[in-house]
Amino acid sequence: MTQQELRVAVIGAGMAGKAHAAGYRTASSIYSTTLPNIRLVSIADANVQLAEETAARFGFERFDTSWQAIAEADGIDVVSVVVANFLHREIVEALLASGKHVLCEKPLSDTIEDAEAMIEAAGRAATNGTIARIGLTYRRSPGVAHIRDLVQSGELGKVLHVTGHYWTDYGSNAQAPISWRYKGPNGSGALADVGSHLTYLAEFVAGSDFADVRGGQLSTVITERPKPLGAIVGHEGGAVSDEYEAVENDDIASFSGSFIGGGTATLQVSRISQGHPNTLGFEVFCEKGSLLFDFRNSGEFKIFTPATSGDISQEAGYRTITIGPKHPYWRGGLAMDAPGVGIGQNEGFVFQARAFLEEIAGIPEEESLPRCATLEEGLHNMQLIDAVAQSAAADGATVAVPVLAPVQN
Repeated sequence: MTQQELRVAVIGAGMAGKAHAAGYRTASSIYSTTLPNIRLVSIADANVQLAEETAARFGFERFDTSWQAIAEADGIDVVSVVVANFLHREIVEALLASGKHVLCEKPLSDTIEDAEAMIEAAGRAATNGTIARIGLTYRRSPGVAHIRDLVQSGELGKVLHVTGHYWTDYGSNAQAPISWRYKGPNGSGALADVGSHLTYLAEFVAGSDFADVRGGQLSTVITERPKPLGAIVGHEGGAVSDEYEAVENDDIASFSGSFIGGGTATLQVSRISQGHPNTLGFEVFCEKGSLLFDFRNSGEFKIFTPATSGDISQEAGYRTITIGPKHPYWRGGLAMDAPGVGIGQNEGFVFQARAFLEEIAGIPEEESLPRCATLEEGLHNMQLIDAVAQSAAADGATVAVPVLAPVQN
Protein backbone atom coordinates (compact mmCIF):
# COMPACT_ATOMS: atom_id res chain seq x y z
CA MET A 1 0.00 0.00 0.00
CA THR A 2 1.10 3.55 -0.71
CA GLN A 3 -0.44 6.81 0.41
CA GLN A 4 -1.48 7.40 -3.19
CA GLU A 5 -3.54 4.23 -3.61
CA LEU A 6 -5.73 1.74 -1.76
CA ARG A 7 -6.42 -1.55 -3.55
CA VAL A 8 -9.77 -3.16 -2.76
CA ALA A 9 -11.30 -6.64 -3.00
CA VAL A 10 -14.66 -8.08 -1.94
CA ILE A 11 -15.09 -11.73 -0.94
CA GLY A 12 -18.67 -12.75 -1.69
CA ALA A 13 -20.63 -11.69 -4.78
CA GLY A 14 -24.15 -12.18 -3.47
CA MET A 15 -26.67 -9.48 -2.59
CA ALA A 16 -24.68 -7.89 0.25
CA GLY A 17 -21.38 -8.42 -1.58
CA LYS A 18 -22.72 -6.35 -4.45
CA ALA A 19 -23.67 -3.62 -1.98
CA HIS A 20 -20.09 -3.54 -0.65
CA ALA A 21 -18.70 -3.45 -4.19
CA ALA A 22 -20.99 -0.57 -5.13
CA GLY A 23 -20.01 1.23 -1.93
CA TYR A 24 -16.31 1.14 -2.75
CA ARG A 25 -17.00 2.19 -6.35
CA THR A 26 -18.87 5.30 -5.19
CA ALA A 27 -16.93 6.21 -2.04
CA SER A 28 -14.50 8.57 -3.77
CA SER A 29 -17.31 10.58 -5.35
CA ILE A 30 -18.88 11.80 -2.10
CA TYR A 31 -17.77 14.62 0.19
CA SER A 32 -14.28 16.05 -0.34
CA THR A 33 -11.46 14.57 -2.41
CA THR A 34 -9.31 13.63 0.59
CA LEU A 35 -9.19 9.92 -0.18
CA PRO A 36 -6.23 8.43 -2.06
CA ASN A 37 -6.92 6.75 -5.37
CA ILE A 38 -9.19 3.73 -4.86
CA ARG A 39 -8.33 0.83 -7.14
CA LEU A 40 -10.98 -1.86 -7.47
CA VAL A 41 -8.99 -5.08 -7.87
CA SER A 42 -11.05 -8.24 -7.42
CA ILE A 43 -14.38 -9.85 -6.59
CA ALA A 44 -14.04 -13.40 -5.23
CA ASP A 45 -16.76 -16.03 -5.13
CA ALA A 46 -16.88 -19.81 -5.54
CA ASN A 47 -19.67 -19.28 -8.07
CA VAL A 48 -17.55 -18.49 -11.12
CA GLN A 49 -20.30 -16.91 -13.20
CA LEU A 50 -21.46 -14.74 -10.31
CA ALA A 51 -17.91 -13.59 -9.54
CA GLU A 52 -17.23 -12.68 -13.17
CA GLU A 53 -20.52 -10.85 -13.66
CA THR A 54 -20.18 -8.89 -10.39
CA ALA A 55 -16.60 -7.84 -11.12
CA ALA A 56 -17.60 -6.60 -14.57
CA ARG A 57 -20.71 -4.84 -13.30
CA PHE A 58 -18.92 -2.79 -10.64
CA GLY A 59 -15.69 -2.12 -12.51
CA PHE A 60 -13.28 -4.44 -10.69
CA GLU A 61 -10.18 -5.46 -12.61
CA ARG A 62 -10.62 -9.19 -12.21
CA PHE A 63 -12.46 -11.95 -10.41
CA ASP A 64 -11.18 -14.84 -8.30
CA THR A 65 -12.87 -18.10 -7.39
CA SER A 66 -11.53 -18.57 -3.86
CA TRP A 67 -10.99 -16.39 -0.84
CA GLN A 68 -7.51 -17.86 -0.54
CA ALA A 69 -6.53 -16.11 -3.77
CA ILE A 70 -7.37 -12.78 -2.13
CA ALA A 71 -5.51 -13.61 1.08
CA GLU A 72 -2.40 -14.63 -0.86
CA ALA A 73 -2.40 -11.70 -3.29
CA ASP A 74 0.26 -9.04 -2.77
CA GLY A 75 -1.62 -6.32 -4.64
CA ILE A 76 -4.60 -5.95 -2.29
CA ASP A 77 -4.86 -3.74 0.81
CA VAL A 78 -8.54 -3.64 1.78
CA VAL A 79 -11.03 -6.52 1.84
CA SER A 80 -14.72 -6.84 2.65
CA VAL A 81 -15.83 -10.28 3.83
CA VAL A 82 -19.44 -10.90 2.80
CA VAL A 83 -20.05 -14.65 2.97
CA ALA A 84 -21.88 -17.17 5.15
CA ASN A 85 -21.36 -16.49 8.87
CA PHE A 86 -19.61 -19.79 9.62
CA LEU A 87 -16.85 -18.88 7.13
CA HIS A 88 -15.99 -15.53 8.70
CA ARG A 89 -13.37 -16.61 11.22
CA GLU A 90 -11.11 -18.57 8.90
CA ILE A 91 -11.20 -15.91 6.20
CA VAL A 92 -10.78 -12.89 8.49
CA GLU A 93 -7.89 -14.46 10.39
CA ALA A 94 -6.08 -15.32 7.16
CA LEU A 95 -6.58 -11.84 5.74
CA LEU A 96 -5.34 -10.14 8.90
CA ALA A 97 -2.31 -12.44 9.04
CA SER A 98 -1.45 -11.34 5.49
CA GLY A 99 -1.58 -7.67 6.51
CA LYS A 100 -4.87 -6.74 4.86
CA HIS A 101 -7.44 -4.40 6.38
CA VAL A 102 -10.77 -6.18 6.86
CA LEU A 103 -14.39 -5.05 6.94
CA CYS A 104 -16.56 -8.01 7.99
CA GLU A 105 -20.30 -8.21 7.49
CA LYS A 106 -22.53 -8.78 10.49
CA PRO A 107 -22.98 -10.96 12.43
CA LEU A 108 -19.31 -11.25 13.27
CA SER A 109 -19.42 -15.06 13.20
CA ASP A 110 -21.70 -17.98 13.93
CA THR A 111 -20.30 -18.70 17.40
CA ILE A 112 -19.14 -16.50 20.26
CA GLU A 113 -15.95 -18.56 20.53
CA ASP A 114 -15.04 -17.81 16.93
CA ALA A 115 -15.88 -14.12 17.39
CA GLU A 116 -13.57 -13.94 20.42
CA ALA A 117 -10.80 -15.58 18.40
CA MET A 118 -11.31 -13.03 15.62
CA ILE A 119 -10.93 -10.21 18.15
CA GLU A 120 -7.67 -11.70 19.36
CA ALA A 121 -6.45 -11.91 15.76
CA ALA A 122 -7.44 -8.29 15.20
CA GLY A 123 -5.54 -7.25 18.31
CA ARG A 124 -2.38 -8.92 17.02
CA ALA A 125 -2.81 -7.35 13.60
CA ALA A 126 -3.37 -3.91 15.09
CA THR A 127 0.22 -3.87 16.38
CA ASN A 128 1.26 -3.64 12.73
CA GLY A 129 -1.30 -0.97 11.90
CA THR A 130 -3.83 -3.36 10.32
CA ILE A 131 -7.48 -2.42 10.90
CA ALA A 132 -10.43 -4.79 11.38
CA ARG A 133 -14.00 -3.50 11.56
CA ILE A 134 -17.58 -4.77 11.24
CA GLY A 135 -20.35 -3.24 9.15
CA LEU A 136 -23.41 -2.04 11.11
CA THR A 137 -24.82 -0.22 8.12
CA TYR A 138 -28.18 0.98 9.41
CA ARG A 139 -26.46 3.32 11.87
CA ARG A 140 -25.57 5.44 8.84
CA SER A 141 -29.09 6.28 7.78
CA PRO A 142 -29.27 10.08 8.18
CA GLY A 143 -32.64 9.90 9.95
CA VAL A 144 -31.39 7.31 12.43
CA ALA A 145 -28.21 9.29 13.12
CA HIS A 146 -30.23 12.46 13.70
CA ILE A 147 -32.62 10.69 16.07
CA ARG A 148 -29.62 9.50 18.08
CA ASP A 149 -28.29 13.08 18.17
CA LEU A 150 -31.66 14.38 19.40
CA VAL A 151 -31.76 11.78 22.18
CA GLN A 152 -28.15 12.48 23.14
CA SER A 153 -28.83 16.22 23.31
CA GLY A 154 -31.26 15.68 26.19
CA GLU A 155 -33.85 17.87 24.47
CA LEU A 156 -36.49 15.16 24.89
CA GLY A 157 -35.40 14.05 28.35
CA LYS A 158 -34.56 10.49 29.36
CA VAL A 159 -35.41 7.49 27.21
CA LEU A 160 -38.33 5.58 28.72
CA HIS A 161 -38.98 2.88 26.12
CA VAL A 162 -37.94 1.77 22.63
CA THR A 163 -40.19 -0.43 20.54
CA GLY A 164 -39.10 -1.84 17.20
CA HIS A 165 -39.78 -4.43 14.54
CA TYR A 166 -37.98 -5.86 11.54
CA TRP A 167 -40.38 -7.86 9.40
CA THR A 168 -39.16 -9.58 6.24
CA ASP A 169 -40.70 -12.16 3.92
CA TYR A 170 -37.70 -13.93 2.39
CA GLY A 171 -38.63 -17.12 4.24
CA SER A 172 -42.40 -16.92 3.80
CA ASN A 173 -42.47 -19.30 0.82
CA ALA A 174 -42.39 -22.84 2.20
CA GLN A 175 -41.04 -24.05 -1.14
CA ALA A 176 -38.01 -21.73 -1.04
CA PRO A 177 -34.91 -23.95 -0.93
CA ILE A 178 -33.01 -24.79 2.22
CA SER A 179 -29.74 -22.85 2.65
CA TRP A 180 -27.22 -22.00 5.36
CA ARG A 181 -29.61 -19.33 6.68
CA TYR A 182 -31.98 -22.04 7.91
CA LYS A 183 -29.28 -24.09 9.65
CA GLY A 184 -27.83 -23.69 13.13
CA PRO A 185 -29.17 -23.43 16.68
CA ASN A 186 -32.22 -21.45 17.72
CA GLY A 187 -31.31 -17.78 17.67
CA SER A 188 -29.21 -18.10 14.51
CA GLY A 189 -32.22 -17.61 12.21
CA ALA A 190 -34.30 -14.44 11.97
CA LEU A 191 -32.95 -13.24 15.32
CA ALA A 192 -29.31 -13.26 14.17
CA ASP A 193 -30.03 -12.33 10.56
CA VAL A 194 -32.33 -9.32 10.79
CA GLY A 195 -32.55 -9.10 14.59
CA SER A 196 -28.87 -8.23 14.75
CA HIS A 197 -29.71 -5.00 12.89
CA LEU A 198 -32.67 -4.15 15.09
CA THR A 199 -30.82 -4.80 18.36
CA TYR A 200 -27.81 -2.63 17.54
CA LEU A 201 -30.16 0.10 16.32
CA ALA A 202 -32.13 0.01 19.58
CA GLU A 203 -28.91 0.50 21.55
CA PHE A 204 -27.68 3.15 19.10
CA VAL A 205 -30.75 5.40 19.30
CA ALA A 206 -31.20 4.86 23.05
CA GLY A 207 -27.56 5.76 23.64
CA SER A 208 -27.15 2.79 25.97
CA ASP A 209 -26.43 -0.93 25.75
CA PHE A 210 -28.79 -3.59 27.07
CA ALA A 211 -28.23 -4.65 30.68
CA ASP A 212 -30.51 -7.68 30.42
CA VAL A 213 -33.20 -9.31 28.30
CA ARG A 214 -36.35 -11.25 29.23
CA GLY A 215 -39.43 -12.78 27.68
CA GLY A 216 -37.44 -14.31 24.84
CA GLN A 217 -39.57 -16.25 22.33
CA LEU A 218 -38.32 -18.13 19.26
CA SER A 219 -40.67 -19.85 16.81
CA THR A 220 -40.11 -22.00 13.74
CA VAL A 221 -43.21 -21.88 11.56
CA ILE A 222 -41.92 -23.61 8.42
CA THR A 223 -40.25 -26.75 9.74
CA GLU A 224 -38.76 -28.17 6.52
CA ARG A 225 -37.67 -26.96 3.10
CA PRO A 226 -36.75 -28.64 -0.19
CA LYS A 227 -33.14 -29.14 -1.21
CA PRO A 228 -31.94 -26.88 -4.04
CA LEU A 229 -30.87 -28.29 -7.39
CA GLY A 230 -28.29 -25.55 -7.94
CA ALA A 231 -26.44 -22.70 -6.25
CA ILE A 232 -28.43 -20.32 -4.04
CA VAL A 233 -27.64 -16.60 -4.21
CA GLY A 234 -28.89 -14.35 -1.44
CA HIS A 235 -32.62 -14.72 -0.88
CA GLU A 236 -33.32 -15.86 -4.41
CA GLY A 237 -35.19 -19.09 -4.98
CA GLY A 238 -34.49 -21.60 -7.71
CA ALA A 239 -35.22 -25.13 -8.78
CA VAL A 240 -35.71 -27.59 -5.94
CA SER A 241 -35.78 -31.35 -5.55
CA ASP A 242 -38.46 -33.48 -3.93
CA GLU A 243 -36.16 -34.13 -0.96
CA TYR A 244 -36.60 -32.03 2.18
CA GLU A 245 -34.35 -31.02 5.05
CA ALA A 246 -35.36 -29.79 8.49
CA VAL A 247 -35.25 -26.08 9.29
CA GLU A 248 -33.15 -25.81 12.43
CA ASN A 249 -33.55 -22.22 13.57
CA ASP A 250 -36.09 -19.49 14.20
CA ASP A 251 -38.52 -17.82 11.78
CA ILE A 252 -39.83 -15.38 14.40
CA ALA A 253 -38.25 -13.88 17.52
CA SER A 254 -39.27 -11.37 20.16
CA PHE A 255 -38.04 -10.15 23.54
CA SER A 256 -38.01 -7.29 26.01
CA GLY A 257 -35.06 -5.84 27.87
CA SER A 258 -33.65 -3.05 30.01
CA PHE A 259 -30.92 -0.58 29.10
CA ILE A 260 -27.95 0.10 31.36
CA GLY A 261 -28.73 3.81 31.27
CA GLY A 262 -32.40 3.32 32.14
CA GLY A 263 -35.48 2.63 30.07
CA THR A 264 -36.74 -0.55 28.43
CA ALA A 265 -37.28 -2.00 24.97
CA THR A 266 -39.55 -4.48 23.21
CA LEU A 267 -38.39 -5.85 19.85
CA GLN A 268 -39.79 -8.33 17.31
CA VAL A 269 -38.33 -9.79 14.10
CA SER A 270 -39.60 -12.15 11.42
CA ARG A 271 -38.55 -13.70 8.11
CA ILE A 272 -42.00 -15.05 7.21
CA SER A 273 -44.11 -11.83 7.19
CA GLN A 274 -45.87 -11.80 3.83
CA GLY A 275 -46.37 -8.29 2.50
CA HIS A 276 -43.27 -7.00 4.29
CA PRO A 277 -40.19 -7.56 2.12
CA ASN A 278 -38.03 -5.27 4.27
CA THR A 279 -39.95 -3.40 6.97
CA LEU A 280 -37.79 -1.99 9.76
CA GLY A 281 -39.22 0.60 12.09
CA PHE A 282 -38.92 1.86 15.65
CA GLU A 283 -40.23 4.44 18.09
CA VAL A 284 -38.34 6.05 20.95
CA PHE A 285 -40.51 7.28 23.81
CA CYS A 286 -38.86 9.88 26.02
CA GLU A 287 -39.91 12.05 28.97
CA LYS A 288 -40.64 15.10 26.79
CA GLY A 289 -41.63 13.60 23.47
CA SER A 290 -41.26 10.72 21.04
CA LEU A 291 -39.49 9.88 17.78
CA LEU A 292 -40.57 7.51 15.00
CA PHE A 293 -38.63 6.12 12.05
CA ASP A 294 -39.68 3.75 9.25
CA PHE A 295 -37.03 2.61 6.77
CA ARG A 296 -39.67 2.36 4.05
CA ASN A 297 -39.74 6.17 4.20
CA SER A 298 -36.11 6.75 5.12
CA GLY A 299 -36.04 10.30 3.77
CA GLU A 300 -38.07 11.47 6.74
CA PHE A 301 -38.70 10.91 10.43
CA LYS A 302 -41.46 11.91 12.83
CA ILE A 303 -41.26 13.76 16.12
CA PHE A 304 -43.89 14.31 18.79
CA THR A 305 -43.70 16.94 21.48
CA PRO A 306 -46.60 17.66 23.84
CA ALA A 307 -48.95 20.50 22.95
CA THR A 308 -48.33 23.77 24.71
CA SER A 309 -51.98 24.74 25.09
CA GLY A 310 -54.42 23.32 27.59
CA ASP A 311 -56.43 21.53 24.88
CA ILE A 312 -53.97 18.72 24.17
CA SER A 313 -56.46 16.68 22.14
CA GLN A 314 -56.55 19.39 19.45
CA GLU A 315 -52.79 19.79 19.01
CA ALA A 316 -51.12 16.52 19.96
CA GLY A 317 -49.63 14.41 17.16
CA TYR A 318 -46.48 13.52 15.28
CA ARG A 319 -44.88 16.04 12.90
CA THR A 320 -43.08 14.77 9.80
CA ILE A 321 -39.58 16.14 9.22
CA THR A 322 -38.08 15.90 5.73
CA ILE A 323 -34.39 15.05 5.87
CA GLY A 324 -31.95 17.36 4.10
CA PRO A 325 -28.53 19.05 4.20
CA LYS A 326 -28.79 20.00 7.88
CA HIS A 327 -28.98 16.35 8.91
CA PRO A 328 -26.10 13.85 9.26
CA TYR A 329 -24.41 12.41 6.15
CA TRP A 330 -26.59 14.38 3.73
CA ARG A 331 -24.64 17.42 2.47
CA GLY A 332 -22.05 16.17 0.00
CA GLY A 333 -23.01 12.57 0.69
CA LEU A 334 -25.49 12.58 -2.17
CA ALA A 335 -24.88 13.80 -5.69
CA MET A 336 -28.20 15.65 -5.46
CA ASP A 337 -28.24 16.69 -1.82
CA ALA A 338 -31.31 18.93 -1.74
CA PRO A 339 -33.98 18.22 0.90
CA GLY A 340 -36.50 15.55 0.01
CA VAL A 341 -34.64 13.91 -2.89
CA GLY A 342 -34.82 10.52 -1.18
CA ILE A 343 -32.34 8.09 0.27
CA GLY A 344 -32.27 4.35 0.89
CA GLN A 345 -30.35 1.41 2.24
CA ASN A 346 -27.77 1.36 -0.55
CA GLU A 347 -26.36 4.75 0.42
CA GLY A 348 -25.49 3.34 3.84
CA PHE A 349 -22.99 0.99 2.19
CA VAL A 350 -21.40 3.95 0.41
CA PHE A 351 -21.04 5.88 3.68
CA GLN A 352 -19.68 2.74 5.34
CA ALA A 353 -17.06 2.16 2.63
CA ARG A 354 -16.06 5.81 2.76
CA ALA A 355 -15.64 5.72 6.55
CA PHE A 356 -13.53 2.55 6.41
CA LEU A 357 -11.28 3.93 3.67
CA GLU A 358 -10.86 7.22 5.54
CA GLU A 359 -9.66 5.39 8.64
CA ILE A 360 -7.22 3.26 6.64
CA ALA A 361 -5.93 6.36 4.84
CA GLY A 362 -5.13 7.95 8.20
CA ILE A 363 -7.60 10.81 7.90
CA PRO A 364 -8.20 12.18 11.43
CA GLU A 365 -11.45 11.08 13.05
CA GLU A 366 -12.65 14.63 13.53
CA GLU A 367 -12.36 15.17 9.74
CA SER A 368 -14.04 11.88 8.82
CA LEU A 369 -17.37 10.14 8.92
CA PRO A 370 -18.03 8.21 12.15
CA ARG A 371 -15.71 5.21 12.29
CA CYS A 372 -16.99 1.73 11.48
CA ALA A 373 -17.87 -0.44 14.46
CA THR A 374 -15.15 -2.47 16.18
CA LEU A 375 -15.11 -6.25 16.33
CA GLU A 376 -15.78 -5.90 20.05
CA GLU A 377 -19.08 -4.23 19.17
CA GLY A 378 -19.79 -7.13 16.84
CA LEU A 379 -19.14 -9.58 19.68
CA HIS A 380 -21.42 -7.60 21.98
CA ASN A 381 -24.21 -7.86 19.41
CA MET A 382 -23.73 -11.63 19.25
CA GLN A 383 -23.75 -11.87 23.05
CA LEU A 384 -27.01 -9.93 23.12
CA ILE A 385 -28.54 -12.31 20.55
CA ASP A 386 -27.28 -15.25 22.59
CA ALA A 387 -28.85 -13.84 25.75
CA VAL A 388 -32.23 -13.69 23.96
CA ALA A 389 -31.81 -17.31 22.86
CA GLN A 390 -30.96 -18.29 26.45
CA SER A 391 -34.06 -16.45 27.70
CA ALA A 392 -36.24 -18.30 25.19
CA ALA A 393 -34.75 -21.65 26.22
CA ALA A 394 -35.50 -20.82 29.86
CA ASP A 395 -39.18 -19.96 29.27
CA GLY A 396 -38.56 -16.22 29.11
CA ALA A 397 -36.28 -15.88 32.12
CA THR A 398 -34.23 -12.71 32.61
CA VAL A 399 -30.68 -13.10 31.28
CA ALA A 400 -27.87 -10.58 31.82
CA VAL A 401 -26.07 -9.24 28.75
CA PRO A 402 -22.26 -9.08 29.07
CA VAL A 403 -20.84 -5.57 29.20
CA LEU A 404 -19.17 -4.42 25.98
CA ALA A 405 -15.52 -5.49 26.12
CA PRO A 406 -12.71 -2.90 25.88
CA VAL A 407 -11.32 -2.41 22.38
CA GLN A 408 -8.06 -4.26 21.82
CA ASN A 409 -6.96 -2.12 18.90
